[in-house]
Amino acid sequence: MNNKFGLIGYPLGHSLSAVIHKAGFESLGIDATYDILETDPEDLVDRVKFLKHNDYNGFNVTIPLKLPISLFVQEVDKYADIAGAVNTVKINPDKTFKGYNTDAAGFKKAIPASINLKGASAALLGTGGASRAAVLGLSELGVSEIGVYTRNIPNALDYMAYMRRKFPAIVFTAYQIDAVRDLSRYDILVNTTPIGMLGRSADMTPVEMNVLQTLPRDAVVYDVIYNPKKTVLLSNAEKLGLRTINGLDMLIYQAVSAQEIWLGRTPDFNAMKIAALENL
Repeated sequence: MNNKFGLIGYPLGHSLSAVIHKAGFESLGIDATYDILETDPEDLVDRVKFLKHNDYNGFNVTIPLKLPISLFVQEVDKYADIAGAVNTVKINPDKTFKGYNTDAAGFKKAIPASINLKGASAALLGTGGASRAAVLGLSELGVSEIGVYTRNIPNALDYMAYMRRKFPAIVFTAYQIDAVRDLSRYDILVNTTPIGMLGRSADMTPVEMNVLQTLPRDAVVYDVIYNPKKTVLLSNAEKLGLRTINGLDMLIYQAVSAQEIWLGRTPDFNAMKIAALENL
């Protein structure tokens, strides 16, 4: 079988996907390729034709194409449907596309089993694609309340209405991110904004130390950023003795789920993580 996979998005200079997937294929003893295919949004139609006509079996999708790619898929799984974003595509033998979202599974699996979020209250920073995956994951873990912190509340109204409709068991409240002062009622704080990411704002944090100190002692701080491995936010949380989760495990678990979709087999998580760490 011709095992050809790839990643589309723009820009892709920093992507770890190729090394992670190659390690996964090797762990399964599968001879497969994984190409980094930089794709500007205006070239998406041509890229889709290229993937169809060059015998690719599937591909991953990253920013800024997770929403536009949905125009080209014939069916989606329930996660892609709810998140409104596709990050994994399987190309069927008849060249039709099925879209999946493995970010939600990745987000959820990265939370250790020892952390129980049933009935918990979560603070969520950001309203982008990663935030939707986080809500999906948090809902499956049983949280009862999510405070959504955003720069622009009027712009977030559609997002809030959508979330309330999709997850009626969760109480959603929107807050201005600049106005965050007191986090004492939350069991988990999740950052899905790019603040703290390498190259953009690595020396910044979305929540200052004095606000972070208001979290309960047993709270968890989860940053979906994986580069750097320890953002200022996580470093500060550790200083306060809080439990932390970084975005690397989420990145790897979503890649594991993608290979399960493409190949019907589960690659070795640890082999993939080691490959990522060696290339960070």
